[in-house]
Amino acid sequence: MSVSPAAVAPSQHTSPASAPTQADLLDFVRRAAADAELIASLPLDPEGRTWVRLEGPGGSEAWLIGWPPGTGTGWHDHAESVGAFVTASGELTEHSLAVRLPSGGWKTLELADDVDRSRRLPAGKGRAFGRHHVHEVLNASTEQHAISVHAYYPPLPLIRRFSRTGPVLRLEQVEQPEDWQ
Repeated sequence: MSVSPAAVAPSQHTSPASAPTQADLLDFVRRAAADAELIASLPLDPEGRTWVRLEGPGGSEAWLIGWPPGTGTGWHDHAESVGAFVTASGELTEHSLAVRLPSGGWKTLELADDVDRSRRLPAGKGRAFGRHHVHEVLNASTEQHAISVHAYYPPLPLIRRFSRTGPVLRLEQVEQPEDWQ
């Protein structure tokens, strides 16, 4: 379930004329995640994720996302966008690959043994990431919703979705902005 987009803008340090950096995005999502009124404004659905679009710094794309227990994104990347996210409430887990994948021209890759990374991200914790960062984010709790704030620059041109079986990563789908907005 999605909710209607909203223009919410915690104070911004980045001027519209300059592209926000990963550090700018991380600063924004940290400040937004600390805004108790903003976090409380997100309607939560017990069955599916909910989201509200926010005004990010410097023309970035930002989202407030609610995660019911047991939900996740599946493996994906954000193409040419850099990004950041912070857990505002509950706890999220991020599984990521410590390798830069080719930006195109492949359908199946076999991953080396040492590329997997996992992080627990309780409330107040988050991270920034670069282009072509492949990860999955999930709320592993069986009882508690999680809420997070995400920002991307440039605004997401596409999301590539992957399946994973052991060391094999397979490109399954490419989503365009009209698929999630």
